[in-house]
Amino acid sequence: MKHLVVYAHPHPESFNHSIMETFVQSLENKGHEVVVRDLYALDFQPVLKPEDTATMKSGHIPDDIKTEQEFITQSDVITFIYPIWWAGLPAIIKGYVDRVFSYGYAYAYGEKGIIQLLKGKKGLIINTHGAPKEMYDKIGMTAGLKITSDVGIFNFTGIEPIDHLLFGNVSEHLEESVLKEMLKQIDERINSIF
Repeated sequence: MKHLVVYAHPHPESFNHSIMETFVQSLENKGHEVVVRDLYALDFQPVLKPEDTATMKSGHIPDDIKTEQEFITQSDVITFIYPIWWAGLPAIIKGYVDRVFSYGYAYAYGEKGIIQLLKGKKGLIINTHGAPKEMYDKIGMTAGLKITSDVGIFNFTGIEPIDHLLFGNVSEHLEESVLKEMLKQIDERINSIF
């Protein structure tokens, strides 16, 4: 299968970067083709500007958006890897969705409502957050994050969500053994899904 990994974390030494590396290695070990789009390394411009929408309405796609859309078009599975900040997506990945998952590419409207233009693709999300997982589960944050991304982004555009892994209590003070166990869980989950 062809996998697109959309990765968003500003620090190369972050645990999210380790997650991304583990994820990619697990897939490549099974013979999958993987492309990583590191949004910070690409210096991806996340702000949807008036000239973007004007250009798209005239039938032209800005080059940076077109490049990302081509990667999505060529993929079977799209995976987002990012930390949860302030109860949601970091601005750079939210901006990626705003600009790349555009009207006419990812979805459209028809006589019967929403037309999902990315059907046939599968989606996976891996998140970290600093709060304990039990707290997020108890206050409904885990469920809210899944609805926002799995339903609000993936389902809306026709991408079938196949999993959403959330790792809580992640900080620079977490023991190495705990972090390694989380990476092991990712490797095992990837091997069971793919």
